[in-house]
Amino acid sequence: MLAFFVFARFSFGYFIGFYFAAMIAGYLWFSFFSSRTYDHSAARISAIASIIAFLLPALFVSGPFSRAKSISIVTFDRIVAALFLLSAVTVVIAATYNFKIVSPTDASRLRVDSFPTILRYLIVLTSTSVLPFLFAYCVQRNAYWPACGILLLMLCYYPVSVTKLTFFAPAWLIFMSVLARFSGVRVTTVLSVLLPMATGTILLFFFGADGTFTRFANLYFFTVNFRMNAVPSLAMDLYYEFFGRHDLTYFCQIRVLKGIVGCSYHEQLGVVMQHFFPDGGTYNGSLFATEGIASVGLVLAPISAFICGLVIACGNRVSSDLPPSFVLVSSAILTQALLNVPLSTALLTHGGALLFLLWYLTPREIFGRE
Repeated sequence: MLAFFVFARFSFGYFIGFYFAAMIAGYLWFSFFSSRTYDHSAARISAIASIIAFLLPALFVSGPFSRAKSISIVTFDRIVAALFLLSAVTVVIAATYNFKIVSPTDASRLRVDSFPTILRYLIVLTSTSVLPFLFAYCVQRNAYWPACGILLLMLCYYPVSVTKLTFFAPAWLIFMSVLARFSGVRVTTVLSVLLPMATGTILLFFFGADGTFTRFANLYFFTVNFRMNAVPSLAMDLYYEFFGRHDLTYFCQIRVLKGIVGCSYHEQLGVVMQHFFPDGGTYNGSLFATEGIASVGLVLAPISAFICGLVIACGNRVSSDLPPSFVLVSSAILTQALLNVPLSTALLTHGGALLFLLWYLTPREIFGRE
């Protein structure tokens, strides 16, 4: 499986594919210590087949779409300015509904859901896809002061949405930008997984037991090593057990399909899982858990993963002639979201489809490419 990354060239699918491969590797390791009641051997085979089926199109389908006459740089700059204004207005209006400056450790407990529907979607869409794209666009054009303004605006999302992702997003974008500049995009993809995990392990080893930095070490390990890396793998373990005994969704978790196909579950899957596993939070899962295990079961999960890989390949094709570092940085937050939400949610609610469109519309002349 990992050999695929040696031969594939960098693309959006390469980026998210490596994260998914690390997630599946984590699940395979956890599964040998799992006390959940399901066929672990069959689940491991299904997980391996699913990641291979996903990677084949996600890594190797990357030829560019034929593009109509591109829009001018001036016009696209106006689109960029309009998106920045939309994001700023979204934060200002959202702050009238909720504004709390709290520690990241209390974020999950103090999060609210009192926003109007359209505003709730705008908060997630702009913070996950729009602002990272604008930041990458400014950095690629060496417009560093506007890039700093975008990071400052991103930081304003935290007291409004009160999520760990918005708190760490500005630092993550800076980290990815600097790493990509000095290491190249393929190495950055690998190091962006290994370096944060290694840092958490070192901090916990030296300061976890007692000392001045104990609280920081424990917070970092919980947020990065556990929440960012371990939880997506553990979610698969829970989904295998739950849907080994309960009705499959047949994609009815997608809102537009719920009224057509009928559904055994009236709440979101994360809430359903929370009721069944009350010791944790809302167990949302990646496409392997939702579009795969929950929707079609472990036998057909590889077919679903292959189709999802084809969707990701569309992102490869619309961005194939853009600078790799631009693609990497602009999708850095969306990639984190994809580890914890279904693909359909990432495309619609988190703005993945909009990011694909922005990649397609971006004038290649900006980067000296026709």
